[in-house]
Amino acid sequence: MKIVHVITSIDTSTGGPARSVTYLIEAMSIQRQEINTELNTLQSDHPIIYNLECGNGKINFHKRGFLNYSKSLEQQLMITNSDLFHGHGLWQFPVQQMAKIARSKNKPYIITPRGMLEPWALKQGSFKKKLALKLFQYNDLAKATCLHATAPMEVESIRKLGFKNPVAMIPNGVNIEDFPTNIPTKVSVPKKILFLSRIHPKKGIENLIEAWSQIDLNLRKNWVIEIVGNGEEGYIESLQQKIIKHNLQEQICIKPPVFDQDKIMLFREASLFVLPTYSENFGIVVAEAMASYTPIITTKGTPWEELNTCNAGWWIDIGVEPLKKALINAIQTPEDALEVMGKNGRKLIKKKYSMEAVADQMLELYHWVLTKENKPDFVDII
Repeated sequence: MKIVHVITSIDTSTGGPARSVTYLIEAMSIQRQEINTELNTLQSDHPIIYNLECGNGKINFHKRGFLNYSKSLEQQLMITNSDLFHGHGLWQFPVQQMAKIARSKNKPYIITPRGMLEPWALKQGSFKKKLALKLFQYNDLAKATCLHATAPMEVESIRKLGFKNPVAMIPNGVNIEDFPTNIPTKVSVPKKILFLSRIHPKKGIENLIEAWSQIDLNLRKNWVIEIVGNGEEGYIESLQQKIIKHNLQEQICIKPPVFDQDKIMLFREASLFVLPTYSENFGIVVAEAMASYTPIITTKGTPWEELNTCNAGWWIDIGVEPLKKALINAIQTPEDALEVMGKNGRKLIKKKYSMEAVADQMLELYHWVLTKENKPDFVDII
C-alpha cells in the first residue's frame, strides 16, 4: 500500500498541523512496514524534519511558485504510483493540485481540513475564502472519498456546510514517549502560567492580558505569565503595548518559540497552561501540556470538554470574564489538587491520544477507503 500525503508546509512556524502530520506519518510507517509513505510539501527555511525516520518513507520538498502553486509538486504527483492520496489543510494550491490529480487518476483521496472549516476560521479573510470555495475548494471537498475531522465539533461544522461525504473523526496524537514519565517539580518562585502556541489574533492572547489585569494584585502577585511562540512582529508589538498599558511588564513576558526538549521543559515547569483561543479544531498544545502533567485552562473554541469530565482543568466559555474567573479559581487551587489534575491529564493522553492509538485508527480508515470492508465506528455516513 502506498500513501501519498500533501501539506503546504511543515515549517516550524506553521504550528500544530506540521507536527501532527509528520508525527502521524512516522508512527504509521513504523507500525506497518508494508506501507510505503511519501510526504510532499513546499520548501521552507526551518522544516520540522528533513527525512522520515523509517526506511519505507520519504519527504519531497518542492519549489514554491506564485500563490504556492508548484510545478514540481504537480510533476511528482503525476508520476507517483499511489493507492491513496491524503491532503492536509485548505485554501492553498498544493492540496488542490493533489485533489485534481487524484481525480484524473481515478484514485481515492482524503482531505483533513485541520480546523479551516470552523465558523471562526471561515470569517477570517472571508472574501478570498468565498472565492476559493467557488473556484475549487468546495468541489475538492465534495468529491473527496472521505473527510477527516479531529474532533466531534469539527464533524458538526463539516455537516452544517452541507458536505455529504463520509467523515472520519480521528483525533491528533501525541508522542507520549517524548514526555518524561516522572511527575515534574513545578517552578514555585514565582509560579508560572504558560501560553505556548502560535502568536496570532485567533489565540485570544488579548483576552488573557485583559483578564489578568482585572485580577486583584494580592491574588496574582506570586504568579507570572510566559507567552511563548512566533508571530508577526506588528502583532507582537501590539501585545507588548497592551502589557505596558496595564503595567504588567513584571508579570507578563513574551518570548521566542522553543522546540523539542526545551519546549517540553517549559510545559513541565508550568503550574498552569492557558490557551484562550477563539477557534481550534484540536489544539495539540493542550494535549502536550497534559502529557507534561500540567492542568489546563482553554475555551469552548476547542474540543477539550474532557478537561471538565476528567478533572484535568477548566473548559470555559470564550471571553475575558470566563477566563478571569477560571484564572482566579486556578491560582487559588491548592498545589496538591493541581497535581491531581495534572496526573489526570497525563492518564487521559496516554489512554486515548497516544500516537500509536491514533495511527491504528488512521490505518483502519485507509483500509476501509481502499476496500470498503469493515467500516470503522468512527466514520460517519449519511
